[in-house]
Amino acid sequence: MTTIAILGNGRVGGSLATALTRAGHEVTVADRAPGAAADAARTAQIVINATPGAGSLDRLVALREELRDKVLVDVSNATVDGPDGLPADLIYPGSSLAEQLQEALPETRVVKTLNTMLFSVMTAPATLTQAPDAFLSGEDPQAKQTVRELLINLGWRKEWITDLGGIQSARATEAAILFAPHLIRSSGFAPFAISIAR
Repeated sequence: MTTIAILGNGRVGGSLATALTRAGHEVTVADRAPGAAADAARTAQIVINATPGAGSLDRLVALREELRDKVLVDVSNATVDGPDGLPADLIYPGSSLAEQLQEALPETRVVKTLNTMLFSVMTAPATLTQAPDAFLSGEDPQAKQTVRELLINLGWRKEWITDLGGIQSARATEAAILFAPHLIRSSGFAPFAISIAR
């Protein structure tokens, strides 16, 4: 059992909390109440960032001490929304939220994952008609192994998880979110994920 804090209690945070609790972990979800994020992060072994990406950097930098020596799993995408509320552009072109977090929090081990799919697929990958891919980006091999094990707890098969390398590789997966609004306008909010044909 691992102690996990999830920052963000929307659809992403809520579904991850339910699935990880079901898998036997001790999960705390921090809402926007003053001090809730700090309290949750302080006592957790792993912290999951499921806050809206546009404000994630400021929120997490404020938790620098609480996040020291922790694994920070970043599942958010930092985007500028269009008039319809769907992602229209990246906030950090030529970089990524994950890279910004790792630079700002050098004593935290940031791992980017689960940001290339509709939120429902994060915890139910086997419901798709073909095998999806979950990608890992991060500098610390042990942290990525920890996150790999969490993904397996969420129903991801080992062969569906691909380590892309260092944190800089997160800029590729974060840019993939720009596919999402076009898919949603074309097909509605049907579950989808990126899958690499091999």
